Amino acid sequence: FFRDMVGNDEDADALLAPALKAAKYRVVVKRPRKSPYLNNQTPTLSQEGKANRFDIYVNKGMKDSG
Repeated sequence: FFRDMVGNDEDADALLAPALKAAKYRVVVKRPRKSPYLNNQTPTLSQEGKANRFDIYVNKGMKDSG
């Protein structure tokens, strides 16, 4: 019902680059488990559940911030 009301997420691929630019450490994206990676960019880490997946794109580690 909700997807019918708001439509598909057609701009998600275009939002990854600005999110990575704005993020200090990482960007975490919640996606359907079987969906392709955003912008065909392989994440640094991916955690899968039964229905969803969290793709984690790391800019730099928290220990790297001196």
